[in-house]
Amino acid sequence: MADPQSNAALPAHTLPDPLALPPDAPRAGVLHVRHRHTERYTVVGNHLAQHPGLSAVAIGLGVHIQSLPDGASVTIKTLAARFPEGEVTIARALRELEAAGYLLRRKVLLGGGRIATRTVFVDRPGATAAVRAPVRGSARASAPVPVPVPAPAPVQASVHVPTPKPTRTPVPSVGSESAAPGAADLLARLRLADARLLLSVRDVHRLVPGVEAWLGRDATPDQIARTLTAGLPPEGTPIHHPARFLEHRLRTLLPPPLPVAPPREAVPEKPAPMTNCDGCDRGIRTHDPDALCRDCRRHRERAA
Repeated sequence: MADPQSNAALPAHTLPDPLALPPDAPRAGVLHVRHRHTERYTVVGNHLAQHPGLSAVAIGLGVHIQSLPDGASVTIKTLAARFPEGEVTIARALRELEAAGYLLRRKVLLGGGRIATRTVFVDRPGATAAVRAPVRGSARASAPVPVPVPAPAPVQASVHVPTPKPTRTPVPSVGSESAAPGAADLLARLRLADARLLLSVRDVHRLVPGVEAWLGRDATPDQIARTLTAGLPPEGTPIHHPARFLEHRLRTLLPPPLPVAPPREAVPEKPAPMTNCDGCDRGIRTHDPDALCRDCRRHRERAA
């Protein structure tokens, strides 16, 4: 798979010990121990193996797909089950191969209103190619079916697949009119922190009461968002049910209500000072210096 001219100076030899280097070997860089394969091998062009714009995952995935027989499944789930990389990484690598012209996807009519997506892998983008349908038994192979192969798209040093900006969808409010819109917006924005937390309108509608419970316990929207997005599974690990995942966190991590401040102790009122009744000179407690005692007030009321 390497460029044959890169080590043309090396003589053909067999090394019983890979570290027993010949005297004329380069002083640096990789050295190859060559073996002529006669079975179970795949010819891969250096335009793919040494592609300057594809990631290592995309190159490795392209080599793997090229080695598979016709009819093998190359869906994202199949490839993710075969390799340790997750579905997100596999999908990104497939988009790189599609942008570079190695991978083609075509809609095919199956009849009866059914449509299927067929995947074609092109060994050399831009070259004349045809897909030959395999046949069973002793029947002759069918005629080659031409497949238009586009020229490879110019790829920069790093392939970047732009993601369209999400459009905001009105989310129905739940609960009180003041709290529900804020809770719904908080849930809808979680996918900006991690794309795996994408929720449907129905999921947001169902989770709003859980967020409102946090808001009712004086938790701020930033605190709620940080708690819901902290400690997520590693990147590349899918979250199959984001609504259930968030519902579990809202229920199990609900903070306690803030303690109520203790009431201030009542300051005992000072007793009224002693003074003498103006009518009988009896001693009484009152804040009014001209007050009368109870008997004098009754006597004055009767006289009046």
